Amino acid sequence: MARCALGIDLGGSSSKITLVDENGNIVFTSFREYPSYSPHAGWLEQDADELTAAVLLNIRDCVEHSGVDARDIVCVAFDAATHMAVLCGDDDRPLRRFIHWSDTRSSAESRELAESSGELLREHSVNHISSAWSLPQLVWLRRHEPELFAKVKRIYFAKDYVRHRLTGDICTDYIEAMGAMLADDRSMRWNEELCALAGIDVSMLPEIKSPTDTAGYITKEAAAQTLLPEGTPVIVGTTDTVMEVYASGAIEKGCATVKLATAGRICVVTDAPIASPQFFNYRHIVPGLWYPGTGTRSCAASYKWYRDTLGQAETAEAKAAGVSPYKLLDTGAEQVPAGSDGMFFHPYLLGEMTPYYDDTLRASFTGIGMHHTKGHFSRAVMEGISYSMRDCLEEVKKQDISVKEYVLIGGGAKGRLWRQILADVLDTPLRLIKNNDSSLGSAMLAGTAAGLFSDVSDSVKKCVCTEMTVFPDPEDVEVYRRGFGIYKMIQAAMAEVYHRMA
Repeated sequence: MARCALGIDLGGSSSKITLVDENGNIVFTSFREYPSYSPHAGWLEQDADELTAAVLLNIRDCVEHSGVDARDIVCVAFDAATHMAVLCGDDDRPLRRFIHWSDTRSSAESRELAESSGELLREHSVNHISSAWSLPQLVWLRRHEPELFAKVKRIYFAKDYVRHRLTGDICTDYIEAMGAMLADDRSMRWNEELCALAGIDVSMLPEIKSPTDTAGYITKEAAAQTLLPEGTPVIVGTTDTVMEVYASGAIEKGCATVKLATAGRICVVTDAPIASPQFFNYRHIVPGLWYPGTGTRSCAASYKWYRDTLGQAETAEAKAAGVSPYKLLDTGAEQVPAGSDGMFFHPYLLGEMTPYYDDTLRASFTGIGMHHTKGHFSRAVMEGISYSMRDCLEEVKKQDISVKEYVLIGGGAKGRLWRQILADVLDTPLRLIKNNDSSLGSAMLAGTAAGLFSDVSDSVKKCVCTEMTVFPDPEDVEVYRRGFGIYKMIQAAMAEVYHRMA
């Protein structure tokens, strides 16, 4: 049997794993959902131990059902979103659910830090502060949960905590560290002054390593839980977006990705960060490259919210039929013309990033009439998210960046209707990669670290292949061009309403 590498993604709603062999073949995939919690408007939290439990079951499922001898799984890598700090006490276990990066409760703390410590932040960070970063989240926790905060002895980040539970290591990677806004982004070392702003000591934070460095090895206890052999090496891994960028084959300057996942992102591979506050800047796994990007906060998360809140009938029907509820929702939406007969959806369930960076914005359906059906609502959700992605694209176009092509990635790209809507709204061809999940990127990275692939380029050559290119429909492009103008007018009109409601 060929040797294999295992990639594990901790996504916004589920853990997915991908097992890939040394020839680039995907041998096995599986996923397990876990909950999110929103106790107040604009808040979103997850439980690190629930993520861990999903991962343990996922790996065991792989070992038991992939047909691969566990001894042939030679390396493991994790990925997850950045900005998600797991606070642990004396027993090295979480003191509370961790704050998700899309949570907006620390908006006031972000503004205060920008005003009081703006020069310090600019000196050490290539990014502009917002509620997405760990620094203001920690300031919020110190201010609002002081008794709990006083018990913090160690801070992990989501993927690093889960990996720690399997190996016992205490480390993170340099891309993840950028998401905390506690490190100097140029030296890639924790900064004492930034940590002091958060009220923590550098000693609480994990050691910063390279994504391909060995973090540790599967412990005896983890081996019993996962069925992986004790001593299986686990590399540090890195963030989910760069793994999706990598799995799309975007490893050269000028490559761009359009991501339909929990959050939406448009990233362009460059040789330097972009100074605009509209961009999140992170280093690439390829030395000397970056992948700055714009983002919409609730992308596939909006469609999942819609499924869970208004698509309960389709969910029950889909479960009985053994199909995806999204397939049934899409079927209704396909009967509706482009533009949803005048209905609009704005996906600001947790406020919005690009281009507004306004945490007080909220989602809305507008233009609803008696003629509208459930299918109109379903299509309007996909169109609204796509309009939000158009906002992101407009900011990319303002930069002096030469883009070779746009590659479509993320779970939302699996939907035939949604990807066509997106191509029409963006008015650009979108090349769809057959397998573009971040867990594949992590498997490729693990395989490269273990020598299954000679280097990053070799892994892309063997693992990445194009499924199709989605071309815009000229008639629908014109419908959405007009629709985008109305979408922007609605946003401008409603913003003041949400500001008064905040």
